[in-house]
Amino acid sequence: MTTTRGLREGDDPITMLTAYDAPTAAIVDEAGIDVVLVGDSMGNAALGYDSTLPVTLDEVASRTAAVARATGDALVVADMPFLSFGVDEAESVRNAGRLLKQANADAVKIESGPHTVDTTRRMTEVGIPVMAHLGLTPQHVNRLGGYTRQGTEQDAAEEIIDLAGAHADAGAFALVLEHVPANLAGAVTEALDIPTIGIGAGPDCDGQVLVINDAVGLGEWSPPFANQFGDVRGEMVDAVEAYRDAVTSGEFPAEEHSHVEEALEDLY
Repeated sequence: MTTTRGLREGDDPITMLTAYDAPTAAIVDEAGIDVVLVGDSMGNAALGYDSTLPVTLDEVASRTAAVARATGDALVVADMPFLSFGVDEAESVRNAGRLLKQANADAVKIESGPHTVDTTRRMTEVGIPVMAHLGLTPQHVNRLGGYTRQGTEQDAAEEIIDLAGAHADAGAFALVLEHVPANLAGAVTEALDIPTIGIGAGPDCDGQVLVINDAVGLGEWSPPFANQFGDVRGEMVDAVEAYRDAVTSGEFPAEEHSHVEEALEDLY
């Protein structure tokens, strides 16, 4: 079973994928993925929102519980949604604690910045493992002006390096680096004693994460730094169309799909 300590001590690259429901989580877990992230990316990927901002703590808790019930070996990390942390420290800790205590997450992930260093430290002190997240932080899309690459200028890159170190010192057990230059991600990885997990951050991180829709080819679009390792959307379209055609033609249900009870008298 994957643990936060095991991630730090392992030699192989860390594999992480998102999952938002029990069937998907079971597949990801059975495939031997190290970490299942119940990401607030569910807003775009599963709930029909235009961004992650509308996702609620209740939605994350419900889906985390479903994922945890279907997961045996992978570490289950729950994303803390927008405004569930970082406003009031005590409330942040209570919300994170709920995801562990009620939804059976093993850890939480928070989109990080200068304001989350103390929050990370306090959560760690009370026994809540924290995965930090720097670079492109989608909950800040309105401030950033879009989903653009971060850390491309010297000052911004140095700030990310400093914040990465501060969160590691505060007790974070791992760090997600999203949509930053590969050489910056490599520098952060070299500087930290905790593992880095990249998404659009090049090959030099200690592991990689993708949104499940992107990895399996379920969505109509995926970001340029993702890779589709399957065509699940195409397979689903073919299956649904075949079902529609079979029903409209009368081929389904066939005799083998039905049961006739001989003991019943003539009913009509």
